[in-house]
Amino acid sequence: MHHVLCGLAANPALPTELVDRLIGMADADVASALASREDLSHAQAVALAGLGEETAVPLAYKGKLTAADIDPVTQPHAALALLDEGVGRPEWARLLATDPVVERREKLAGCPGLPPDVVKTLSADPDVRVVAELALWTTPDTATRLARHPHAEVRSAVAANEATPPVVLAMLITGEGLPPAQRCLVCDREATPFVHGPHCPRPDCDLLPGAACDGSHQSTVHRLHEEALRNPATPAESVVGFADHPSPLLRRQLAARSDLPRPVCARLAADPSPGVRAELAENPVIGEALMHGMAADRDPDVRRSLAHNPDVPLGLLPSLATATKIGSTLLPRIAAASPDEVKKLAESRHPALRMLLAERRDLPAEIVDALAADPDAKVVKSIAPHPGLSDTRLRAMVDHHGVQVVAKVAANPDASPALLEYLARHQPPAHKAFREIARHRKATPVALLACLADKRARRIAAAHPALPPTAMADLLGDDDWLVVEAAAANPSLPHAVMSELVP
Repeated sequence: MHHVLCGLAANPALPTELVDRLIGMADADVASALASREDLSHAQAVALAGLGEETAVPLAYKGKLTAADIDPVTQPHAALALLDEGVGRPEWARLLATDPVVERREKLAGCPGLPPDVVKTLSADPDVRVVAELALWTTPDTATRLARHPHAEVRSAVAANEATPPVVLAMLITGEGLPPAQRCLVCDREATPFVHGPHCPRPDCDLLPGAACDGSHQSTVHRLHEEALRNPATPAESVVGFADHPSPLLRRQLAARSDLPRPVCARLAADPSPGVRAELAENPVIGEALMHGMAADRDPDVRRSLAHNPDVPLGLLPSLATATKIGSTLLPRIAAASPDEVKKLAESRHPALRMLLAERRDLPAEIVDALAADPDAKVVKSIAPHPGLSDTRLRAMVDHHGVQVVAKVAANPDASPALLEYLARHQPPAHKAFREIARHRKATPVALLACLADKRARRIAAAHPALPPTAMADLLGDDDWLVVEAAAANPSLPHAVMSELVP
């Protein structure tokens, strides 16, 4: 019954009087499902919020509650949610800035638009986690002040903040103009030198594996550099030196930047780490000449990343597509191909390239027809979900390529009800096809009943509005709780049945 009620609580067709009845007897799970409803009245939202903060918080984030509905003393998490949304009251922030629970002060520190006196209080918080959270989201002026904080954890957070001024980010990288950091999370707790092993036996230890300090706070400084490299506000001239850094992780982060000078790109293209080269290969900044060189890289991940580069020359794609397993995905360069380029791709002698083109869903009708009649099943699988294909063409695909393409044909939004029934009867059965049929808006009762034989499709079909009511009622007693909840949430479930199920 518990799963039935959870499903009913999420059912968009549940009458409002039954919603009220569920609110009156809801446990935490049912209340959570009720809180996700879009049709809740304000009175219903307030009643749900009164059941516990687990429900009040998501309601606050959804805009179902106002400041007048919340008591920050008894509902601090809901108050924090409204502050996080920018609709809380300033006096709440002042109250919560001195809350004895660290996690609440930490949450507050990440909220926007805090009053200056609250920012000042949080900047001096005795727990470094609170100050670091403030540093991560605060304004340029406060970030500049916190860059001089004695704790390396706070400085690392400042380095991640995109509002931090570029000159300050440069100072954090070099250390020039800043007093040395005095502490980090490692030397706060351990005698140095110390390296935290990957198999720490202490259940209450929250240091990350590899966290280390020999007095230089090296693991935190490494993370600071990583955050600064990831930060687009960090000046390029401040980070180019990381091309020769011993850490592959930092070199890889550098390779992802969009402001790299060409000489630095060339150095990274010869990096001994395939991960660094793969990151660089997807970066449009590298230029066409370097792309031609990287197309011959010995590592398949590098070549695969190059294929995903939006500026890769179209002439490189045949070799990349045939020598590297790219998968069925729409590459950015193919998505941007001109009409003339599309025509050339469709006529390519490489099936892998035609397959990649077939992932586009805006192809001209004549190209779609040509790809739909392709002799290669991989090409046909890619084009099968393309809108606009006729039932005749879709059936021909199945008749020619069989079970290889059934699931993709079933995913076509224009597949007719009759075709979906035909696919549901296909022998041998295609289990992925059952799942596509079960979620198809045109699926018929006959097709959906066939889908119930597949365990995973059963969970999807149970929620389909076209499923016969008798089948829905049977599924309310299914052994799989996911099926039960889906059936109870089905908007076509008869109201009389809903009423009988709600105590």
